[in-house]
Amino acid sequence: MNLNEIIEKWPKESKEAAQLVIDKYGDPDELADSVLIWNHVGPWKRMVAYRDFDKHDFPYPHNDSVESFIDYDVPIDKFDDLAAFDGSVVANRTRGELSARCHDEEANNLALNLANDMIQGSKTVREARDYYAYEFLAYREKKSTPYMNSLRFRSTGKGDPDKSLLSDEQIKEAIEKGKDKK
Repeated sequence: MNLNEIIEKWPKESKEAAQLVIDKYGDPDELADSVLIWNHVGPWKRMVAYRDFDKHDFPYPHNDSVESFIDYDVPIDKFDDLAAFDGSVVANRTRGELSARCHDEEANNLALNLANDMIQGSKTVREARDYYAYEFLAYREKKSTPYMNSLRFRSTGKGDPDKSLLSDEQIKEAIEKGKDKK
């Protein structure tokens, strides 16, 4: 199946959002019936356009169907703040990734820039949410939107594989006990 055949079957909302990414970055690197994936385009580690979209009411009702990923190690004590800020911003501690899922790349820039501000301590959750709404309106009014133009920080992340609670010896013993029970 080719790209046009795939997105032709998508809902209008998802098709429009995917087309914005195609227009900017060209054909995806990977495609399936429900997803298109671009690797290492623009500032992104990965961009994903989804057939299935999420209805999202913050800061105004819209549909989330394009997700932008960056390398970013989010401190554990900031996960609650991210969740309170915007449910479409997701941190993956193990991979060292941060992503935002919205209608377009500009909104993802906005969400990730504000997430970074909160993580760095320059904005509270409330301030970040208020600024998101402010810049969202400014964008609609064709005013300056510095947080939507591009990422305002450097994307870095190594991931955190966490720490083992079990020793190799404990695992070996458990395997042996399991064999004895067969």
